[in-house]
Amino acid sequence: MTEIVDSSEVIVTRKEGAGKHTLSLLDDIYVEFGDKGDWEALAELHYKGHSLAAGSRYMRCVYEKDGVRQLIGVMVFANPMPLNKGRNQVFPHLKPNQGGRDSKMINQRRMQQINRFMTWNNRTVLDTMFRSAGIAYRFKNLAYRIYCTHHGYKIVESNSSMGKFNPFSIKAGMKFIKPAPANALDVGIEFFTTHFKAHPADQAAILEELRAMPEGERAVVERKLREFYQKNSSMEKSGDKMHLGMSRVDALDIEYVLKQTIQIVFGATIYWVFQNPDHGTEIPNKLPILAFDKQGPNEPLSKDSK
Repeated sequence: MTEIVDSSEVIVTRKEGAGKHTLSLLDDIYVEFGDKGDWEALAELHYKGHSLAAGSRYMRCVYEKDGVRQLIGVMVFANPMPLNKGRNQVFPHLKPNQGGRDSKMINQRRMQQINRFMTWNNRTVLDTMFRSAGIAYRFKNLAYRIYCTHHGYKIVESNSSMGKFNPFSIKAGMKFIKPAPANALDVGIEFFTTHFKAHPADQAAILEELRAMPEGERAVVERKLREFYQKNSSMEKSGDKMHLGMSRVDALDIEYVLKQTIQIVFGATIYWVFQNPDHGTEIPNKLPILAFDKQGPNEPLSKDSK
């Protein structure tokens, strides 16, 4: 590798402001309400898969100019999870069964209140051709404002594994709690190393190994895998699922069970929250993405954007 330095033979010119350019397409990108078709168009690009939570609704990011309209990104909102350890830390008054005094009526009332002022952003995906251009955090912030204001929500919560590697949620104005390893990390590694030779995080290799087992052995291992998933999955112990037990898990495809189990073991997520600064006001249902730049991420939307 040749190192380039300033000398009489080589002159390096450094222009003021270099590296701080703005993508020209930003002038023609908008945030608006979307639909399930938008998610289906970009679902393949999401790192977690295609399954969606109950009550899913959609926001989209589009490029629109001279009759050309292209879907750039999609965001999925859903009903908050009944059980969430991160929420219990940030909102301790919502923690269930404190002192063992909760009844069915109290639990129902708690979820009514959570669903009234809080929503869950459980999927965000951007077309790969438009990444690293300052779109994601702008999209996130404006979509949160529009969606929450339209539906009357005060808080958006999110559990994201990607948040450990990409700071776009911080740029969007979200706050997070201190990351912690997955609860099932140690027991999960022990489980996989006991039953498989492949690396515990290699889903394809484990699935191949599982399919190559004799029928009797495969049945036993699949059963243990389902039991491990049901035991360690908070999703299977919340809402209507909590009353179904193994009957629901037994009906799931083993590929899905394996994928979800690996996620439980290795996918330690970060709990994020965003407080809507426009709650109680009226803002447009469609905004240019550059409206983000007219105020701070946690300040009320500028009148120039309304």
